[in-house]
Amino acid sequence: MRSLLVVLFPLVALLAAGIARPAAALDPTKSSAARGGEAVRTLPLQPPVLPASAYDALWTRWGVREKPADYDRAVRDRYGLLPATADGRGLPLGLVKGRGLLGDGLSSACVMCHTGRVAGRTVVGLGNASLDLQSLVGDLADAAGLKPTAPFRLSYARGTIDAVSPGAFMMRTRDEELAPLAEPVDRGPLPADVLSDPPAWWLLKKKKTRDWTGAIAAESARVDLTTLLHPLRTAEQIKQHEPAFRDIHAFVLAAEPPAYPFPVDRAAAARGKGLFGDHCARCHGTYGADWTYPNRVVALKEVGTDPVLAEAVTDRSVDFANTTWFAREVGPDGRPYQFVKSRGYQAPPLDGVWATAPYFHNASVPTLYHVLISKARPRVFTRSYRTDEADYDKVRVGWKVTALDRPPDPKLPYFERRDVYDTTRRGQGNGGHTYGDDLTDAERADLIEYLKTL
Repeated sequence: MRSLLVVLFPLVALLAAGIARPAAALDPTKSSAARGGEAVRTLPLQPPVLPASAYDALWTRWGVREKPADYDRAVRDRYGLLPATADGRGLPLGLVKGRGLLGDGLSSACVMCHTGRVAGRTVVGLGNASLDLQSLVGDLADAAGLKPTAPFRLSYARGTIDAVSPGAFMMRTRDEELAPLAEPVDRGPLPADVLSDPPAWWLLKKKKTRDWTGAIAAESARVDLTTLLHPLRTAEQIKQHEPAFRDIHAFVLAAEPPAYPFPVDRAAAARGKGLFGDHCARCHGTYGADWTYPNRVVALKEVGTDPVLAEAVTDRSVDFANTTWFAREVGPDGRPYQFVKSRGYQAPPLDGVWATAPYFHNASVPTLYHVLISKARPRVFTRSYRTDEADYDKVRVGWKVTALDRPPDPKLPYFERRDVYDTTRRGQGNGGHTYGDDLTDAERADLIEYLKTL
């Protein structure tokens, strides 16, 4: 749940007392999960520093002469945002207003990155595979007349976020109690080129450890409060949000995967179930009423997928994190949830896998077919980034893509390169996970048919 406004930390910290107010309490008469469902839509993750007027001025950064007709739709299409619910006050889903010292300002909520649309269906808890977070952040800041600088990016490819670098840097600006430091502390190289395709929320209920690397217990709610680290928040203001994040955690644990909405060849799926048991279950578990899940973190040397995300956090950073308030949350056994030094990727459960394209932790593989045959994976590709049924590949299961002969010129502005995924770039590799390479085409098709049923 990384927020778009975390990049604005150079703004004057003296505004903190007026801007960084604790969130309003959610309805105590509702269940924890129900309150969490409200919080993921409405809770501002960062102080509302950018003026609300920046949204209406976004079009001035697009190289057009006048504001487009149906402006809200144009904004959504350009940045990969979704329509808001009835209480969205005209803003796209996940972009929220808050009251700051200088008036109404903009912030983001969890659902900006964690609600997606696939084959014409909107799914809460699904990563937004079309979101262009980097362009949205830059254009909002430019439209507001701000030129913030940061030692990290929020995204290196459309549909992904850097879920490590913002928090890693912000932790360098805090002590063990989260109080701000006079200057950042060096704890090793700052991560870069980290791409993450947010895991589907409904998978958490099966896990003992969480996220792509299994670096902390799945029961931890405090770990998500790292998204609140911002120079305009005090330690007390961060900690006061813990009840809301416990509610969010309850909502995430209640999420359910969407059923595959198209016809399935049941005979092929039955054959594929046997293949899955032989080739996949050891890492990804079994499914049905008596499901199992091994919670296995696979070493980089074994899985062979791009290592950058798994290697992004230094041992020194982990050691420090385990001294902080974030690592003092106590589990049912009376022991605190501590961060571990993981150098591998957790093989996830595959419930609802049909909806979670593109695949691998860095979104480098567009379909399940490509997951199961490494030599067929496109080296450089693009897609429409629309999310209608026509954009979904029902045979290969994932997004329809167009392979390209070469990457875009790296000298081009980011916005002109954003729709192209280049697997030759650091952090964007599509190698590894070759477990399906020895299957026949018929076996691969049967296995894909079974995966549709999970």
